[in-house]
Amino acid sequence: MRVDFYQLSRDPAEAALPLIARNVMKVGERLLVVAEDPQQRQRICQALWSLGEDTFLANGMVGEGQEDRQPILLSEATEPLNGAKFMAIADGRWREGDTPFERTFFLFDDATVQHARDTWRMLRSREGVEHFYWKQEGGRWVQAG
Repeated sequence: MRVDFYQLSRDPAEAALPLIARNVMKVGERLLVVAEDPQQRQRICQALWSLGEDTFLANGMVGEGQEDRQPILLSEATEPLNGAKFMAIADGRWREGDTPFERTFFLFDDATVQHARDTWRMLRSREGVEHFYWKQEGGRWVQAG
């Protein structure tokens, strides 16, 4: 299991997630995006549909039907109804699925940084968990300590 911690400093989750989602799609995987707030999920949905002039990332919300066909599924729960092996937690509140995801992208900001630190320490004590820390630097994501 791999967990990538993304510290949001300049951009909100809805700005960072399309880039993560695009990379997940490039490797042929599906993504579950989890956020408790329905308004945040809606902002993420819009960001995915409008990635660029000629680019969009097809996605759907749990409850709209055909969840199993969605390459990117947005939900408040960690249940991968689309068969995703990758999960992005957009709201800075750690949670896990019944079955561990191969890779989790954990996005957090200044308001949730302490929870992220606690999560880092908790995961560090687990066997078989790789974790990496990313921060924004000059408009790019760089791996940090």
